Amino acid sequence: PPRDGGRSFSPAMAATMKKAAAEDVNVTFEDQQKINKFAKNTSRITELKEEIEDKKKQLQNLEDACDDIMMLDDDTPKIPYQIGDVFICHSQDETQEMLEAAKKHLREEIEALESRVGCIGQVLSDLKVQLYAKFGNNINLEADDS
Repeated sequence: PPRDGGRSFSPAMAATMKKAAAEDVNVTFEDQQKINKFAKNTSRITELKEEIEDKKKQLQNLEDACDDIMMLDDDTPKIPYQIGDVFICHSQDETQEMLEAAKKHLREEIEALESRVGCIGQVLSDLKVQLYAKFGNNINLEADDS
């Protein structure tokens, strides 16, 4: 009885499979360039997604600060606002305006980053099609979720 999970291969079939696998291993310089480009862009897209998440957290913090300021009494004297390493005190209205400007700036940055992720995603998709067309199952271009 066969010991390979119920499948039995004839010697000719096994030889054909080995021959096919050997033929598919031929990697040209252009193929290697595409594989390197795929790896570089995969790494870049991961970095950009992490940066987007960081900016979204910053945006949420600014939105929370805006909510907190709206709950303050109008007679609150001055509100400290951090710029770099120092805190500068401003009126409630001035602080609100600064927070809104910072939120607008962050939203624009997030939008630009998401656009770059989309462009890189398209490049990765095109490279996947080309590489899978040539190498089939002999190449794995799927991200490890470990």
